[in-house]
Amino acid sequence: MTKHKKHTDQKQIAKVRGEIIHPHDAHDANKRGGSISWRIFRVMSELVDGYEFLSGLKKEVTVFGSARTKVSDRYYQEAEKLGAMLGKEGYTTITGGGPGVMEAANKGAYDAGGESLGLNIQLPKEQRVNRFVKKGLGFHFFFTRKVMMTSPSQAFVVFPGGFGTLDEFFEVITLIQTRKMPRVPMILMGKEYWGMLDQFIRKEVLAHHKAIEPEDLKLYSIVDTAAEAMRIIRKTRASDYLS
Repeated sequence: MTKHKKHTDQKQIAKVRGEIIHPHDAHDANKRGGSISWRIFRVMSELVDGYEFLSGLKKEVTVFGSARTKVSDRYYQEAEKLGAMLGKEGYTTITGGGPGVMEAANKGAYDAGGESLGLNIQLPKEQRVNRFVKKGLGFHFFFTRKVMMTSPSQAFVVFPGGFGTLDEFFEVITLIQTRKMPRVPMILMGKEYWGMLDQFIRKEVLAHHKAIEPEDLKLYSIVDTAAEAMRIIRKTRASDYLS
């Protein structure tokens, strides 16, 4: 691969990833006042729009989970039950706005007459916004979307999912552990899915490598049903993270 080809490929990857500045461009004086500045202002705009969109909400609960979960899957059904419970009890359900678990939670909240929000990501092969989102906002950058999805909530419920869902779980739990955000319940749905990860954290991360403290194990809870999750959520109070 030639140096020029490698440089071009890296720039294309950076563009798809939504990076603000590609490292090579930072040394090009002709671009400092052009596309780089535009992208910085776009990031600022997404943050401003996101905070304005979320302002005035109450009793927010964020639900994470796979976009690939089928309607016949029990986790789709539990997410729908959870959304319905949240809607009936006056909570605001926030998801990524896509299909799968996100759709199920939005559907439950929508059908129950509750607030049903979706914070969607704009992708090259565009992820559809599910029809049960009452209010939605689209983002170009993954990281600005993630800020919005982790900012307001007084509880997080994480259903089984792929790399993106695991990333969201570890992102939030790291922010809580390091006290960069308030300590709120991190509820993991599905003992069969999360059980092995829980054992890995306990045996390898804590006992073997001592990379966390025993107290950190209390930062998450594993449940199996929407009813169990709601028992935890009902004990929470509104987060002042956006105040």
